[in-house]
Amino acid sequence: SIIKRQRQELKLLIAELKDRDRELNDMVAVHERHIQAWEDDRQKILALAERCSLLTSELNERNAIIKSLTKKLKVLETQHNDSKITLENTQQKFKELAQKVTDSSVQCQALEEKNQSLHCSVLELSAKTGQLQAREQELLTMLQLKDKALIETTDQISEVTSKFKTLENALRAAKLEEFSRNREQQDLKLTLNDVVFQVNKMKDILSEKMKESSNHQEEISHLKQENGCLRSELLLAVEEAQRKDQLYQFTKSKQVRIEKELSSLRQVCVKQQRDLHFLHVNLDSSEDSRQ
Repeated sequence: SIIKRQRQELKLLIAELKDRDRELNDMVAVHERHIQAWEDDRQKILALAERCSLLTSELNERNAIIKSLTKKLKVLETQHNDSKITLENTQQKFKELAQKVTDSSVQCQALEEKNQSLHCSVLELSAKTGQLQAREQELLTMLQLKDKALIETTDQISEVTSKFKTLENALRAAKLEEFSRNREQQDLKLTLNDVVFQVNKMKDILSEKMKESSNHQEEISHLKQENGCLRSELLLAVEEAQRKDQLYQFTKSKQVRIEKELSSLRQVCVKQQRDLHFLHVNLDSSEDSRQ
C-alpha cells in the first residue's frame, strides 16, 4: 500500500512536472516571440534613426540653401531698387530731353517761319529781277524759268544755284551780244548777286538747323533705345525676383512638411522607446519568473 501510494504520488508529481514543463515551454515560446518582436522593433528603430539622421542632414542642407537664397533675394532686392532708381533717373532725363525736343521744335518752327519770310523776300527779289529783265526780251524766258524754279524748288537749293550759274552765263552772253546795254546788265548782275548771297545764307542757316534737328533726333532715338533696354532689364529682374520668391515659398512649404514629418517621427520614436522600455520590463520580469 505504501508503494502504491508512493507510485501515485510519483505519477502526480510527474504529471505536475509535465504541466510545469509545458508551461515553461509556452513561456519560452512567448519570450522568444517577444524577443523577435523586440528585434524587429529595434531594426525599425535603427532604420528610423538612420532616416532621421538623413532627414536631419537634408534639413541642414535645405537650411543652407534657404540662407543662400535669402542672401540672393536681398541682393536682388537691392538690384531691383537700384534699377528702379536708374529707371526714375532715366525717365527724368527723358522728360528733360522731351522738353528740349519741344523747345527745338518751337525753334524749328520759328526758323521755318523765318525761312518763309526769306522765301517771300526771295520771291519779291525774283519779281524785281523779272521787272529788270523786262528790257531784255532774249533773257525774259530764262528769268521766268528761274522764278518758277525759285517758287517750286525752295527745298532744292542746289538746283537753284545751278540755275543761277546758268543765269550768270546767260548774262555774260547777253553782255557780249549787247555791249550797249552794259550798265543795265551790271545792275541786273548786282541784284542777282545779292539774291545769290541771300539764298546761300538761307541755305547755310537751313543746313545748320537740319544738322541740329538730326542730332536731336539721333539723341532722342538713342535715349529711347536705352529706355527700352532698361525697361526690359527691369522686367527680367522682376520676373527673376518672382521666380526666386516662388522658389523660396516652395522650399518654405517643403521645410514645413519636413518638420511635420520629423515631429511625427519623433512621436513614433518616443512611442517606440516607451514600448521598448515596457518590453525590457516584461523581459526582466519574465527572466525573474523563469529563474
